[in-house]
Amino acid sequence: MTPVTPASPSGPPDERPRPAVMGDVAARAGVSQMTVSRVLNAPEKVRAATRARVLAAMRELDYRPNSAARVLASGRSGVLGVVSFDTTLYGPASTLYGIEVAARAAGYGVTIASLGLLTRHSIEEGVERLRGQSVDGIIIIAPHASAAGSLRGLPPDLPVVAVGVHEPVPVPVATVDHRAGAVRVTRHLLSLGHRTVHHISGPADWVDSTARVDGWRATLESAGCAVHEPLAGDWSARSGYEQGRRLALDPRVTAVFAANDPMALGLLRALREAGRRVPEDVSVAGFDDIPEAPYLAPPLTSVRQPFDAVGREAFRLLLDRVDGADGPPPRRVVEPELVVRESTAAPPPARP
Repeated sequence: MTPVTPASPSGPPDERPRPAVMGDVAARAGVSQMTVSRVLNAPEKVRAATRARVLAAMRELDYRPNSAARVLASGRSGVLGVVSFDTTLYGPASTLYGIEVAARAAGYGVTIASLGLLTRHSIEEGVERLRGQSVDGIIIIAPHASAAGSLRGLPPDLPVVAVGVHEPVPVPVATVDHRAGAVRVTRHLLSLGHRTVHHISGPADWVDSTARVDGWRATLESAGCAVHEPLAGDWSARSGYEQGRRLALDPRVTAVFAANDPMALGLLRALREAGRRVPEDVSVAGFDDIPEAPYLAPPLTSVRQPFDAVGREAFRLLLDRVDGADGPPPRRVVEPELVVRESTAAPPPARP
């Protein structure tokens, strides 16, 4: 089997070896050209071992598919669009990364329309921008409650999947069970002996925030514990610090669940400045399990979101739609995981 030699930039044009074509890849991998085409256009339909062999042959031969020919042959661009919001925040950024990893593993490219605000108008504009780039389908990361309405007015011929939507919508959805995560962390704190758990919430217009409030509140109510109104934050460490200063003044506060880890970080500083020790005086837990959580002082108990699993589910749902799947839009819910570290412990002994 004769390998295709890379072109030499110094030789005359007519002496340079030709670029590798699909037939070269098929010969190197020991498969048919149809199989190579399937790996490019419908990788999920090719066995993993065969797909890996074909992809290895493409790398060895530096094979570059002709995108124009690919579109003409398959009717697909091999590119997916993602409408995202505020990718500087850990949750949306990690969700986007999970989608990109899943798409790349299947041989798809991803193009992104990043929005400053999630409104019906901005989402429609983002969708139209991506449609103009001939994407095969679109994933919309929609953590705002207001975004659900925009999903009801999308073109019916456009394959769309939503991520993070909690209410019924006419498109497939992949999401994390934020309510279940809040239930787990609140139960954990109660199991340590705390009489109740205070909460610093995220913004009221974020569906993740309201789901976490619901889980926290329902757990306290079912346990017969006092429910203090949550203190609203805005996902920032600054807001956690400001609300933490209020909580630090109340000696009855022994456990606090912050709706994300940056707010928990601000809370830790506020408690330390007030002379309240963590976890000896106050237990603190967060949500998201950011990479820095194990290295905070003390290491932070948090709820880990499986962003990679959400990305895979969203990508699979979109491919099903691209392939013509019909019927009621499915909803895939991924369970989060509670990671217990040194920031939570039993409450201090009650004073006589």
